[in-house]
Amino acid sequence: MRIWAIANQKGGVGKTTTAVTLAGLLSQRGQRVLVVDMDSHGSMTSYMGYDPDSDGSSLYSLFHSGSGSVTSMIRKTQFGKISIFTASTALATLDRQLGTQDGKGLVVAGGLSQISDDYDYALLDCPPTLGVLMVNALAACHYLVVPVQSEFLALKGLERMMRTITMMNHARMSPIPYLIVPTLFDRRTRASGQALENMKERYPAALWKSIIPVDTQFREASRAGSPISLVASRSRGSIAYNELLEDLLMLDKPDLEVVA
Repeated sequence: MRIWAIANQKGGVGKTTTAVTLAGLLSQRGQRVLVVDMDSHGSMTSYMGYDPDSDGSSLYSLFHSGSGSVTSMIRKTQFGKISIFTASTALATLDRQLGTQDGKGLVVAGGLSQISDDYDYALLDCPPTLGVLMVNALAACHYLVVPVQSEFLALKGLERMMRTITMMNHARMSPIPYLIVPTLFDRRTRASGQALENMKERYPAALWKSIIPVDTQFREASRAGSPISLVASRSRGSIAYNELLEDLLMLDKPDLEVVA
């Protein structure tokens, strides 16, 4: 199983949309996909038809289950090859509950290792803040996707994310390979163009070659509770994410990983 984290230390940049869309495209290629909602707001959980306020098993259960069965905590979705590890609003209390307990940064990695033969990909939809959940995601992932809205304030979140990656690389056995993906790009606005140029200047080696455009079909797909590729496969957004997936499949290969 390959593990991709989708993260940025700013909300509203397209993390959940990216995770949902990539999951849909992978499933259409016959891949078994697990989406993991690591945000206490539960956007991915709601998208897939579950309630983050419910008392059922969720990612929160993993942090308190000890050696419990991970398989029993995972739920099916209406999309045959996509399963979900749902979020709970209780995830917001983890940092206070766990404090600096040893080993709590590897809980997700350990849980996913139990089911590594059951899925081809796990996509981790991360919270926008640095805490135990973000640390778990970055410790577990093989590849990191950093969606960045094409506007000035989102660039500040990207700067914080880059500092976090540097910090995590000191703790990992190998550095985190990552790709910065410009999202919500609007060719009609000057701000989008300027933000993109800024990313090209500051992160030329890590920036994806293309962009994810603004597309109203994303909103329609969200309303339908479906990946955009399943309801509007010929839309600009779906085509752009398909191109992104092709590049990620080329970039994320075990034999390309760099050992520190």
